[in-house]
Amino acid sequence: MDSKNKYSVILPTYNERRNLPIIVWLLNESFTKNKLDFEIVIVDDASPDNTAEVAEQLQKVYPGRVILKQRTGKLGLGTAYVHGLQFASGNFVIIMDADFSHHPKFIPEMIRTQATKDYDIVTGTRYAGNGGVYGWDLKRKLVSKGANIFADTFLRPGVSDLTGSFRLYKKNVLQEVVAKVQSKGYVFQMELMVLAKSMGYTVAEVPISFVDRVYGDSKLGGDEITQYATGVLNLWMRV
Repeated sequence: MDSKNKYSVILPTYNERRNLPIIVWLLNESFTKNKLDFEIVIVDDASPDNTAEVAEQLQKVYPGRVILKQRTGKLGLGTAYVHGLQFASGNFVIIMDADFSHHPKFIPEMIRTQATKDYDIVTGTRYAGNGGVYGWDLKRKLVSKGANIFADTFLRPGVSDLTGSFRLYKKNVLQEVVAKVQSKGYVFQMELMVLAKSMGYTVAEVPISFVDRVYGDSKLGGDEITQYATGVLNLWMRV
């Protein structure tokens, strides 16, 4: 793989004390094994379980690899990515969850896929090829699949997994698209992708296995679903 590239992983955290050491170890293992330069930018929203304390210990274990940025409260997933992007020094940015839903073992394939045609974005997909979802009940699966069908019907972006949050971006592309995003919550990922496609950026997909979180609770609730539906309709009027 191209040793000239550097990959900045942005990990938003909220009550991920038990998950963080393992996901950081897995990331370090994946990048080191493939001889890739990387950094991990942890954006913690004042987690009550003191996730930041664990992150500080990880900075000592992985010197020069872990960057911790603390915020004053739970300010939303979208703004966490925007905040972390300010401190990313790599020319590529990877966004993913810290709860094992996204396994770092898929990152090398995403990087290889990007290099085949110099794609601007590579997104992990649960709904194409041999991708899949594990650990969700039927209701959660229907909500996720329904959200993708709803957005695809109105916006037709040509991407199979609009709500997924495991993606590789060229840093300059992410900066340009983020500047146009208006949403902050669950709809953020969908808006990023739809805007990127409308701006002419190229997107490739890599099938992934999504596994429900091991520790902690899901942050998705009724308010987020309502915001998503509203966001799709607003975006439909914009693009």
